[in-house]
Amino acid sequence: MVGAYHCNMLRRTFFALAVPPKPLLIDTHIHLFAADTKKFPFHAQATYKPEPSTLEDYLAFVKQAKIDHAIVVHPEPYQDDHSYLEYCFANEPSKDFFKGTCLFDSYRPDTPARIDQLTRRWPKRIKALRIHRVTKDPLTVGSIRERPLDSPEMRKTWRAVADRGLMVQMHFIPMHAKSIHQLAAEFKGTKVILDHLGRNNQGTDAEWQDVLALAKLPNTIMKFSGLDYSPKQLAARVKQVFESFGPDRIIWGGLGMDLPAFQKAQQQLNQLFAFASESDRIKIRGLNAKSLYGWS
Repeated sequence: MVGAYHCNMLRRTFFALAVPPKPLLIDTHIHLFAADTKKFPFHAQATYKPEPSTLEDYLAFVKQAKIDHAIVVHPEPYQDDHSYLEYCFANEPSKDFFKGTCLFDSYRPDTPARIDQLTRRWPKRIKALRIHRVTKDPLTVGSIRERPLDSPEMRKTWRAVADRGLMVQMHFIPMHAKSIHQLAAEFKGTKVILDHLGRNNQGTDAEWQDVLALAKLPNTIMKFSGLDYSPKQLAARVKQVFESFGPDRIIWGGLGMDLPAFQKAQQQLNQLFAFASESDRIKIRGLNAKSLYGWS
């Protein structure tokens, strides 16, 4: 009897060693939108009004795709109203499944206090403030985007984010890379996430080199997402990103809302990172995000 017991235990141990665990899969960039626009209305200064992309639909997809965690990137149609983000936190499929970003106006003096209010309600769940700079000309009023990066107000906002141990998530076009470099170098203890491969096709070759130069700062992380912004030279640009940032500072986002989109995203990652080792691709698929966003 004892011999049979130990034999079964050995078989189980061998099987566990022979079959590696499923690699961690984390989507670091999803936008979710409620179908009920009376309960969760778009902001008066919404920059666009999307079709519903609901939490309930996403959770059904998550179960199919076996996604382990996700970052809800609070989207511009809601501006600084985080009600739907909080609804997602309150109705997540498992404890700490979601973390998120917030969106507050870099020019408002009460932004630090408003960040504090949100993070007190959801401790350790809000991980970054997202900042948009995707046009040539800056704005100081209107929707929460295009605030000048070289302004005293922007610097105060970065200081507030740094003091709270949060990250900055930059959605930008290449012409603004130098300004981001100055801020990221000053706040070197603050992680800076660079969205959508720096939207690398929306600038000159010289400006693209400025994006790659951000890799010289150890606190910058590039996000492999938003590939529709980069239809040209994509394979070459991805390899340049890998060579500049390395496998430990690239994360993956935008895995889709249904299985066809997810399968396309998987295929794109595997093709565009075919030159990288599988261990490096495992880091990009989830291990880097696990560490960056603080999942245990």
